[in-house]
Amino acid sequence: MKGSEYEKRSGVEGEREGGKKRETYARVLDYLPYGHPGDSRPVYQKKPLVQAVGVDKFVLMELLPKKDKLPKVYERVYIGEGEREVIDHVVKRLRHKELTPTAKVELSYILEKIVKEDEERFIRTFNEAKPITTRLHTLDLLPGVGKKLMWAIVEERKKGAFPGFEDLTKRVKGLHHPEKTIAKRIEDEIMEEDTKYKLFTNH
Repeated sequence: MKGSEYEKRSGVEGEREGGKKRETYARVLDYLPYGHPGDSRPVYQKKPLVQAVGVDKFVLMELLPKKDKLPKVYERVYIGEGEREVIDHVVKRLRHKELTPTAKVELSYILEKIVKEDEERFIRTFNEAKPITTRLHTLDLLPGVGKKLMWAIVEERKKGAFPGFEDLTKRVKGLHHPEKTIAKRIEDEIMEEDTKYKLFTNH
């Protein structure tokens, strides 16, 4: 079922479809050796499943691992076009409420890991954020960033862009663990699908 109709239709693998970048890699949130616990079929009819989150657009997915592959939580797996080492195919997209309890717990930690590993990408949130309306700034959407911190970031970046999170926290007093702040915003957007302003999950 590699390259299933679902994958072709959903845009979770490969390069570009309809102008939108599709997921190429994902992080494992949970491995279910006997399938989903809600599956009432006999054990011998069930297949192992993986719940994962894409590292680019943060799409939640259910994946079917290849035979004899045992993906570990946090593992980065390739789901793009061509040969895949661990994953056979993407089964479907998931909503947050469909995640297992383990996957829900691990999600925040894995999002933080993704943000830390791609610091250059996510520091741009602080360097390039712009006003949305006359009364709302993009930085206002980040958890824990009120008007005082927002203006401190805006004023400080006029002196020069922030090269990374460490420099940001040194120059903007009161802003701690920006990677956690961004990860929390991503998780909020995943959980609240109808969020009006999406900074990271616009897929």
